[in-house]
Amino acid sequence: MEYTEKIIRQSQYWYNDGLKKAQIKDISGAILSLRRSLKYNHKNIEARNLLGLVYYERGEVAEGLVEWIISKNLGTSDNIAGYFIKEVQKSAEQLEAINEAVKCYNQSLTFCRQGSEDMAILQLKKALDVHPSFLKAYQLLALIYIHKGQCSKARPLIKEARKLDTTNVQTLRLMHELSVKHEQKNRSKEEKGSEVVEYNLGNDTIIQPKYTGVKKVSVKSAFLNLIFGVVAGALIVWFLIVPAVQTFKNDRSNKQMIGYGEQINSLKSQISAQTRALDQYRKNEKDVVENLETAAGTAESYEKLMTANDQWKAGNYAAENLAQVLLGIKKDSLQDTGKTLYDRIASDVFPVASSTLYSSGNESYDAANYDTAIRNYNLTVKMYEDYDNGGALLNLGLALLKSGDKEQATTKFKRVIELYPNTDKAKQAQAGLDFISSGKGAIEDLKRAGEVIQSQESWTQNDENYDEEGMYTEEGVQTTEYEDGNYNSSIEE
Repeated sequence: MEYTEKIIRQSQYWYNDGLKKAQIKDISGAILSLRRSLKYNHKNIEARNLLGLVYYERGEVAEGLVEWIISKNLGTSDNIAGYFIKEVQKSAEQLEAINEAVKCYNQSLTFCRQGSEDMAILQLKKALDVHPSFLKAYQLLALIYIHKGQCSKARPLIKEARKLDTTNVQTLRLMHELSVKHEQKNRSKEEKGSEVVEYNLGNDTIIQPKYTGVKKVSVKSAFLNLIFGVVAGALIVWFLIVPAVQTFKNDRSNKQMIGYGEQINSLKSQISAQTRALDQYRKNEKDVVENLETAAGTAESYEKLMTANDQWKAGNYAAENLAQVLLGIKKDSLQDTGKTLYDRIASDVFPVASSTLYSSGNESYDAANYDTAIRNYNLTVKMYEDYDNGGALLNLGLALLKSGDKEQATTKFKRVIELYPNTDKAKQAQAGLDFISSGKGAIEDLKRAGEVIQSQESWTQNDENYDEEGMYTEEGVQTTEYEDGNYNSSIEE
């Protein structure tokens, strides 16, 4: 069996596993399986469409849209992802409500960090009113209620979260915490019950505290005696001892102040002279340190340049590794000869390295490995900021956005607009900025932004059988249909 076919079948195996879990509302497990499927084959259209659906199912609409946009750009014109996107676009009010719910959720997180739990509760209730399938809002609101000791209010929220995702780890932890609180409450009631007497009077059950009159009287008397002794001792200290001690302290403080005044006048003249000398010394020291740092940086740059030159001449190097060495050199610290050698090596290494790193970055982005994609795109942009006519810079912004670094993503998008005004890439970058700022009206532009990801030909599952490792064993193409909240699979001969 060919290695490529095994990888494709392994991807289909995990897709089928994700489909089974989605059918029983195991959303977290489905997401994990579908991510594994895309790791084996990032062009698995069915797996990507199903991943978008399960994201949408638990209220994460933005994540679902991103997966469908990628799928539409990888698939054919009859890709069902286009239908999903159109359905979401039909209801502008729903998108506005979801956006408002996300803002309320983020605001509640800020209130929680500030200790304003009541304000956070109001924001979360508002979020759930406009977006009832927002799983994270249910979990955070339940957690706040548990923290405040209001377990009766947390219990129905946890049940709703369980309906949305039956195996979510955070929901299961909240259930365990609620169970622990309930056991502690029952234990406290049992301890209190040992201090009361219960008996029946006719048809009535009478519960009253145990009689401990003798003990209470003795404790009360001892407490009154203790208070009397403390008050008497405080009066003696206040009227007799404190005035004498205070007079002694005042006399000693006056003598010390006179001595300190004389010492201060003597030291002022010495400090003035020493300050002038110290200022001159610091100025000279700063100049020396700057010269030493410049010399050290120059030496390090030449050392790296010589290492790169040896590897380049020997021809035994990986272009991307040697490119990283060159990027670590401060070119401005080199003399004319060093700069010439640097440019000669870079002109031979950078084109190959940038192509390899850019392709690797696209593959990492498709596999949702955004940290690796950011590193590869960043190195490519350092070599050629205009690589792929700004495509590398735009992809770097998208990867930063997916990883949650909105500040850096904004910087990259603005740079694309600055370098390539009035172009498609500038429009795509502006769509990213609009999505970061408000999320309003950015769906069509995000569709175009999806085209930045490296286009590759679509694939079709061959009618082969899975092997003994648990891979797919039936013939045909596995397809998925979504109808009335259920996921259905079928095999097309």
